[in-house]
Amino acid sequence: MTDQRTVTIRPGGPADAATVLRLLDAATAWLVARGRTGQWGTEPASGDPRRIAQADSWAAGGGLHLALLGDTPVGALVVGAATDYVPPPTAPELYVNLLVTDRAYAGRGIGARLLAHAAELARERGLDLLRVDCYAGGDRALVGFYESCGFTATDPFTVERPGREPWPGQVLARRLP
Repeated sequence: MTDQRTVTIRPGGPADAATVLRLLDAATAWLVARGRTGQWGTEPASGDPRRIAQADSWAAGGGLHLALLGDTPVGALVVGAATDYVPPPTAPELYVNLLVTDRAYAGRGIGARLLAHAAELARERGLDLLRVDCYAGGDRALVGFYESCGFTATDPFTVERPGREPWPGQVLARRLP
């Protein structure tokens, strides 16, 4: 039996798309409750056909990893290739496409543990560059989180969204030993 305080990580698969959506919905609700609607908006991902398709793709794509406390999924990580809206890498890399944790378990280092797992995956693939992008609006707290995990802010960018406010983003990079 796994200790309920120990975070373990397992590969995800197609059956885990609903878990990703649940984590996204909970994180969105947490952000909305704090007036932080710029990152993921106000509506649950589970009601958005685009986000459902994205979760299905992540779950089936081989890059999904779930953090567990016991048998409870408390975080998700998706790694793969960089998205089209960020500047291309300067070297071969592993890209963090999604990092989301269950805010009910905040303070347990789940996000940092998932990022450490991403670094392990990169090293296993012979890569020494790990990149991620995040929401850079508001107080830039998310940028600060990634910096606290060893990443350095590199390229700011903006995603234009017709009919909505532009989305300010920040690419961060971490060189791996």
